[in-house]
Amino acid sequence: MTQLDRPPGAPDPVSVPFTPGMRDNPDELAQFGDEIARDPEVKHDPTPTEEFTEEWRNASYNCFSSGHKFCREVCPVMQVTRNESWTPTAFHANVVAMDKGELSIEEVAGDYVNCTQCGACELRCPNTLFTGDFYRFRTRTVDVVKAVRAFAVESGIHQPAWKTWNARTDDKTHEPVLGEIPIKQENVRDWSAGLDIPIGGESVLFVDCEAAYYRTSVPRAVAQILQLAGYEFGLMGEQWCCGGPAAEMGYVDQAQRFARHNLDNWRSTGTKRILVLDPHDYISFTEDYPKYFGEEFDLEVVLVVELFAELIREGRLTPSVPVERAITYHDPCRLNKRKGVWKEPREILRSIPGLDFSDVDRVTQWSYCSGGGGGLPVEKPELTAAISASRLEKAAALEVDTLVSACPWSERPLSAAGEAVDIDVVDIHELLAASLGIEVGGTTNGSANGSAR
Repeated sequence: MTQLDRPPGAPDPVSVPFTPGMRDNPDELAQFGDEIARDPEVKHDPTPTEEFTEEWRNASYNCFSSGHKFCREVCPVMQVTRNESWTPTAFHANVVAMDKGELSIEEVAGDYVNCTQCGACELRCPNTLFTGDFYRFRTRTVDVVKAVRAFAVESGIHQPAWKTWNARTDDKTHEPVLGEIPIKQENVRDWSAGLDIPIGGESVLFVDCEAAYYRTSVPRAVAQILQLAGYEFGLMGEQWCCGGPAAEMGYVDQAQRFARHNLDNWRSTGTKRILVLDPHDYISFTEDYPKYFGEEFDLEVVLVVELFAELIREGRLTPSVPVERAITYHDPCRLNKRKGVWKEPREILRSIPGLDFSDVDRVTQWSYCSGGGGGLPVEKPELTAAISASRLEKAAALEVDTLVSACPWSERPLSAAGEAVDIDVVDIHELLAASLGIEVGGTTNGSANGSAR
């Protein structure tokens, strides 16, 4: 078994809980390699499947050999389907079977649609916790699912809706978030009409496609709060999709082309800092872009919800207008379970007068998923709807009238599910803007500059 080299008497870094991707990971663990399940075999002229399984077999054998199944009960897809072929353990077992020549990518590719990439399975897995010698293995379900999807696309195997969606995105450089309504580059900044925001500068606000075209009230709220605090920022000269959704669906080449465009555009306008309001963009910029560009990607990535909590602490923002709502908070998976960001949103909510805040009993790794990630709403909207309905049932049990989220991509399916239980779904940035006395404008229904909600 591989051991980390460390000085005599130094604490064992793998004796503490560890979650891949968390920003406060010890450096030793962040660089900790996968355990070796079998010495690599050097093959001449390997097949594509052999090349793939050679890279991912260790991660999957580590899951397959442990026999743990705790991940199943926290998997949002498993919770609403009980389909054994769509569990995190099955995803790893498939790779093991491919390694043994018992399954092909053609036979299993369709199963890997059924994952929101929320990361709950990794948090629940004893392997991830690194508690004791036996469990010194990382569980990498999010990475494995993403890799299998990419291998399927490389092998010419496409999921119908994903293929269409990515082809349209490639054509327009943005996600077709409005279905049949055309998305155009010249409209990407329409949400900011009348706000007098410059182009470029050291700090640039990146607005995800769902917010830029569909939920325009969200970026308008964020921009006006920044202006109220006196925080200088600009917009991108030519913003393309971050590429994150394409990467999650397996269209890696497209994702990297989009990322290259954005990086070059930031360079052309002197940008040093990216302000991010969408958790999915945050994952792209903190995980995908560093993998694509290495040290070349040296920009600072700032999560707006954390920045706002800091500005409130410093007294540069003071919520004072009472907002009379009974609320609970929905932890976006990519903030909470993937990055450990759960305190700051609650700090903001508790600073807003008038709110009656009932928190869920499942915070940190136990929080619920909306079903809105990992491309699931594109290929299987009925599954996303079922997961969102389950999430709203939990909110209804708290007898609230409002569910607050910090993720534009979760808010559309959650809003649809909220109608059935008479619960509004509101973005945290909009709620903060209201308490700061800001009249936001914009809409949540696809009209870039329509009337207020």
